[in-house]
Amino acid sequence: MAGVGFDGVWKEYDSESIAVKDLTIEVESGEFVVLVGPSGCGKTTSLRMLAGLEEITEGTITIDGVVVNNLPPKARGIGMVFQSYALYPHMSVQKNLSFGLRMQKGEGRLGKTEIDNRVSEAADLLGLTEYLDRLPKNLSGGQRQRVALGRALVRQPSVLLMDEPLSNLDAKLRNQMRIELRRLHEELGTTTIYVTHDQVEAMTLADRLVIMNEGRAQQFSTPLEAYHNPSNTFVASFLGTPPMNLIEGVASGGVFTYSGQTDGNPPLTRELPDRYSGYEGQCTLGFRPENTGLKIGEEGGKFNIAGFESLGSETVVHLDHGELRISAVWHRPGPEANHQITNRKTSVKVVVEEPDIRLFDENGIAVRL
Repeated sequence: MAGVGFDGVWKEYDSESIAVKDLTIEVESGEFVVLVGPSGCGKTTSLRMLAGLEEITEGTITIDGVVVNNLPPKARGIGMVFQSYALYPHMSVQKNLSFGLRMQKGEGRLGKTEIDNRVSEAADLLGLTEYLDRLPKNLSGGQRQRVALGRALVRQPSVLLMDEPLSNLDAKLRNQMRIELRRLHEELGTTTIYVTHDQVEAMTLADRLVIMNEGRAQQFSTPLEAYHNPSNTFVASFLGTPPMNLIEGVASGGVFTYSGQTDGNPPLTRELPDRYSGYEGQCTLGFRPENTGLKIGEEGGKFNIAGFESLGSETVVHLDHGELRISAVWHRPGPEANHQITNRKTSVKVVVEEPDIRLFDENGIAVRL
């Protein structure tokens, strides 16, 4: 196991194409860290720079305290699992697992007995023992992914890198493999850095998340901290399905007022929690849909029902106030609940408790007074 550090790392392809901007994070030894964000945010480029597959424009990357900027990939003590599996189709599972070890040269070369022992241990750990003589074409998608993972593990890397490893699997297999990956990490304790665009993978696998956008790390924290206390409006809107409700307005005298068009509806105001009462000026009010209480048809309701989605255990209700739309997760599924919200003219009162309110300044940064 080894810690990993990025210190002021940049990756520029040209003056108009900057993939990674001033990335600075410290990954502790034995930690499982997930880089997550939309396509093109710089997460895979960051992983490839760590692996030695991309040159660094500026900054320093360390593994176990050693600067690796100029080290070739094979000298970095890493194992990498790719999205495409990259298995040799003409080789058995056993030969795919052992290939990297058999190709080692010089002092690091292992004997046949040691190679066989490592392959046997990996196969047993990953449930592949009975498939060692099979070719990749005769394996399921999940089994191929385990072979790709096993090929990295037999090298006994100090750091394991994984780039969208589950994206080619169907939903059921992805769920199974998430559980499997977490179990393996708990058993082996290998420092792992994992790239995905899937927030469910990120939230369930990570000890800590690096949430990226436009080449920059937006927040580096535990999944629950990022979800409940996002550092900015990007993180707030990226994590969660539906995402956090965000309402632009003005804070004055401890009261928030919505600044958008109301189309003749009553003004939308909200008294701010005491912790935000000192903030004045342009801002964005945020609260999660699951923390949004609804009072259907109650006098004083300022929202109208725009539509709903029944998801079995819950119903997502979409609400309008002029040009503003927010969502609420209603834990009252079934015909009775749906009957109450089918009338789009029904007025709805929205109730959000003070602890569930978040405030962001005019630049979208979380207010911490």
